[in-house]
Amino acid sequence: MPYRAKDKAVIGAAKDGSASWGGGGGAAAGGGGADVPHSPRLLDQIRIRCRMKHYSIRTERAYVGWARRFILANGRRHPRDLGLAEVEAFLSSLAVRDNVAASTQNQALSALLFLYKEVLGLELPWVGSVTRAKRPQRLPVVLTHAEVRALLALMDGQLNLMASLLYGAGMRLMEAVRLRTKDVDFGRREIVVRNGKGGKDRRVPLPRKLEAGLEAQVERVRVLHARDLMEGFGEVWLPHALSRKYPSAAREFGWQWMFPARQLSVDPRSGTKRRHHVDEAVLQRAVKAARVAAGIDKPATCHTLRHSFATHLLESGHDIRTVQELLGHKDLATTQIYTHVLGRGAGGVLSPLDRD
Repeated sequence: MPYRAKDKAVIGAAKDGSASWGGGGGAAAGGGGADVPHSPRLLDQIRIRCRMKHYSIRTERAYVGWARRFILANGRRHPRDLGLAEVEAFLSSLAVRDNVAASTQNQALSALLFLYKEVLGLELPWVGSVTRAKRPQRLPVVLTHAEVRALLALMDGQLNLMASLLYGAGMRLMEAVRLRTKDVDFGRREIVVRNGKGGKDRRVPLPRKLEAGLEAQVERVRVLHARDLMEGFGEVWLPHALSRKYPSAAREFGWQWMFPARQLSVDPRSGTKRRHHVDEAVLQRAVKAARVAAGIDKPATCHTLRHSFATHLLESGHDIRTVQELLGHKDLATTQIYTHVLGRGAGGVLSPLDRD
């Protein structure tokens, strides 16, 4: 398995030349410093393990990146030679020196625990001593109906459809980006969200105002797919082992991305050239540009449209359990953060200054 050139500086020999970081030998593992022939390098071992556990490529890249930073921060010493003190020092430096958010610090900790437990196979008697950073409770940024209309009015075409799904169906950014044509049911006026957060499927409403636009998008995808097939392409990425179980499924229209990329690209894992879905950064930049152009001062992002979906549903009288199901929240407590709009809390209190 190939690895990137910049990995060599991290996972080559240690500064003192005592470790080569193969899969099971080396001085750090007690093997006398000899390389293990054809043994994958450490960062490649992380990639292999992530793929065995069906982690997304985003998670894989994040874990490899944190492992690289941890190794470099400790003088390129092998993680087997490091322990609780080095892990805590690394996490502390992220908070104190780099001023990262609690979620970022927790992601780094998860990556290091994965490295030790899943890749190196080491028991961690000190794992209970590591304190996870507490994420502060924040109220979500919510746009008014007028602000949503103003923002969406400044977007058109495919980007308008995608942003409208975030608000009109409460979908997450990656759920909209990864939508496939087969999962839009015009007859039942619903969209099936596959493999959402936590690997769960759920159904969300298909806004009637988007039916015509989505039907036109389906036809554009159909034409694009037919052209790709004629040029010898037309396959899409399929999750897990579906490509082996159903060899022809990757070329079927139903599996095509609803919002495909403009250009073909090479899959970073398989090396196959095919058409992927549109890059999520394209929509993120478009939403930011529309927010600025609309004169909205709130720090609104793509996820703000999902917050607005939940808030506006509760404002219109829908029960919180229904909203929880539509959002795909596992815990009702996660959904309850939107109850600040129901006339309870600061918005529902009459200030004594306003009393007669």
